[in-house]
Amino acid sequence: MTDMAEPVSTLALAGGALRGLLRRGGAFPDATLEAGGVWLRGEAIAAYAELCGFNPRAGVPPTFPHILAFPLQMRLMLAADFPYPVMGLVHLSNRIRQHAPLKAGDRLAISVRTGRLLAHDKGQAFSLETTARRDGQVVWEGSSVYLRLGAPGQGDPAPVVDGGPADTRVGTWSLPADLGRAYARVSGDANPIHTSALGARLFGFKRAIAHGMWVKARAVAALTAGRTVEAGEVEVAFRAPVLLPGQVQLLAGPEGPERFFEIKDAQGARTHLRGRLSLKTQDLSC
Repeated sequence: MTDMAEPVSTLALAGGALRGLLRRGGAFPDATLEAGGVWLRGEAIAAYAELCGFNPRAGVPPTFPHILAFPLQMRLMLAADFPYPVMGLVHLSNRIRQHAPLKAGDRLAISVRTGRLLAHDKGQAFSLETTARRDGQVVWEGSSVYLRLGAPGQGDPAPVVDGGPADTRVGTWSLPADLGRAYARVSGDANPIHTSALGARLFGFKRAIAHGMWVKARAVAALTAGRTVEAGEVEVAFRAPVLLPGQVQLLAGPEGPERFFEIKDAQGARTHLRGRLSLKTQDLSC
């Protein structure tokens, strides 16, 4: 019996991706996958926090549950009744909502379900919705929107993140060529566009590209400045891929109930990510 919380193997991913290329569409399914007994393991949290720039003393990063749900997302999209091939999908946006503090040793029940079709001028977008429960109570939710390139899609408009200034530089980072492989090891997302120059070129990129969820996590780590996240929301839209190796900068608006931020290239000419956050944090000295 397959453990739904275990990462999808490279062989299974390759086989599912090849089968997906033969798909000719179909109805968007109403499907749910669940995994009970998913532990927040200290060693995995520490490795993720170090790679993404979180303070290891600050507890569980708010973006960490996404990687616990990722195997369920992949199995759902690799299923025979899923209408779109998983290879070539574009991650358009991601929103997370944390409702209570998380800590190492927590045992979560995680479910991922298909959401809704969303209209986009470059193809058919759709959402996958994630819920994490602890002792029956919802403690974390995530929503990811993906795009299948092609004719304009149907549904409500795909979400965007606009409004609010993001003009103060917070940090600049040089990203190494092997960042995609390093993130794949801690996240289980070994998509070849992130881990291989050849794999990236097969999908039209000059070089491997950074995982969008690493870029999001790195921004959140910088903006929380080492504080523990107790609750709140972070939503981002992925605007353009970050080529590896490369250099990016984080810009943000003033701190307040809601704060906007952007990841741009080193020259500030291209926006890779646009986001907003509203988080309740606690200083470690408290």
